[in-house]
Amino acid sequence: EVQLVESGGGLVQAGGSLRLSCAASGFKFEDYSIGWFRQAPGKEREGLSCISGSDGSTKYTDSVKRRFTISSDNAKNTVYLQMNSLKPEDTAVYYCASTRLLCRYSNYALDFGSWGQGTQVTVSS
Repeated sequence: EVQLVESGGGLVQAGGSLRLSCAASGFKFEDYSIGWFRQAPGKEREGLSCISGSDGSTKYTDSVKRRFTISSDNAKNTVYLQMNSLKPEDTAVYYCASTRLLCRYSNYALDFGSWGQGTQVTVSS
């Protein structure tokens, strides 16, 4: 059974940084891609970034491309999201999820599952 557990959220001032972690278990990491998502109150869930376990390829949505960096430690089955230059509009619950597809072939809205419980990120102005 695929299980994903997010951690690392918290309260940070605008301009600050946080690193989120997504610990994966129950599957061979190299066979999956892991995506990061967020959902702010009253808004739809937004796909942010993805990393493929097999080849390390990544993709980013434009709103975070120059501020967030996704990485993985395959030995620890953990994916990270380094978030810099945080803005109040980054406030949301952040989730990770998995797909069997490579990131470049995956659709954030359709292809991800096995969601974690989420971690709250709050950015104060």
